[in-house]
Amino acid sequence: MNPVYARNIVATSQPLAAQAGLQVLAKGGNAVDAALACAITLTVVEPTMNGLGGDAFALVWHEGMLHGLNASGRAPAAWTPAHFAGRKTMPDRGWGSVTVPGVVSSWVALSKRFGRLPFTDLFESAIRYARDGFAVTRVIAKHWAEAVPVLKPYPGFIDSFTRAGRAPVQGEIWRYPDQAKTLERIAQTDGESFYRGDIAASIAAFARASGGDITEDDLAAHECDWVEPLGFDYKDHRLYEIPPNGQGIGAQMALGMLEHLKASQHPSLSAQRIHLQVEAMKLAFADLQAHVADPASMKTSPNALLNKDYLAERANLIDPAKAASYPPGKLHHGGTVYLCAADQEGNMVSFIQSNFKGFGSGVVAPGGIALQNRGWGFSLEEGHPNVVAPGKRPFHTIIPAFLTKNGQPTMAYGVMGGNMQAQGHL
Repeated sequence: MNPVYARNIVATSQPLAAQAGLQVLAKGGNAVDAALACAITLTVVEPTMNGLGGDAFALVWHEGMLHGLNASGRAPAAWTPAHFAGRKTMPDRGWGSVTVPGVVSSWVALSKRFGRLPFTDLFESAIRYARDGFAVTRVIAKHWAEAVPVLKPYPGFIDSFTRAGRAPVQGEIWRYPDQAKTLERIAQTDGESFYRGDIAASIAAFARASGGDITEDDLAAHECDWVEPLGFDYKDHRLYEIPPNGQGIGAQMALGMLEHLKASQHPSLSAQRIHLQVEAMKLAFADLQAHVADPASMKTSPNALLNKDYLAERANLIDPAKAASYPPGKLHHGGTVYLCAADQEGNMVSFIQSNFKGFGSGVVAPGGIALQNRGWGFSLEEGHPNVVAPGKRPFHTIIPAFLTKNGQPTMAYGVMGGNMQAQGHL
């Protein structure tokens, strides 16, 4: 692999979106402006992985400090455990999986705090591709075709994301003028219309008419949160993740176990080292499923999960010669798109947004708003920290990461891939 040197960079999964970010940099924008233009464009040109109805998280290095943003949405007020009586698990599709979308709030918050260009400038490429069209690529066409038979029963999907019931094929030009109008409205109102205006009213009316639970009050109550990034030291590096409700802490837990086991003494691709990495992640995943949730509902703290003694105790369960399955530990109480951007001023952005499972719930509100199915991440187990409740954030799979060395930024990174993301970070 040959290194690429540049003053500015944008990296993501879709070339048109990456170009949108670079165009913003060329206009005098910074890395945050570029990341947002890229993210907004991705909702149009890669609808099989994200959309206007998804969630987002970000880590931003700015003026020598790292900042974290949690823009995940919450459960509707109607979502008590009794609301799902008779079910063993949460619905994975349809209105019963739709939480309040947070992604638009992330764009607004990041632009206001760190951006340089007007908010409306960040939407230009996305609006143009939605109105005038773009050529559907091979991978996106494949995912789109696979989604149609699964999602056709859900309100709005066939009318919004098919042509006479079929997905667009590779090379076909896809246009969505109604989505362009939605993007224009979000841009003109600094996102206010999405949560407390005409778009919010349209989403709520569509929910009432088609069996959904989200109301105008649910949308109006949404706010994203600035959070302290969760750091974990490994040798002379520090790995940062967004703290729960996300799974990023799982990568840090596995890293702590591997440090205790001195895994780095084995060659990087040796069977011994890969075995230890896999087993450490299995232990971390067991704890994630048992303990990680909306922080207001967690029965333990992130610091307890990252306690060196606890991680050593967990690491000692690993047999260096064979694989095993593990229950969660007993603590001592005391479908996604990823992008990154950097500029010549030293700003760096690690950003991730998603509808969770492909297009999400399959429900598409008027104006091309494909709504996520993040509610599937809740539990219906009584007493579980992640049990569904009104206004609660579910366990989240999407996680941006950031690495520093001796206090200086080294890498903004992340991966697509649902539950494997913590493993990918490791």
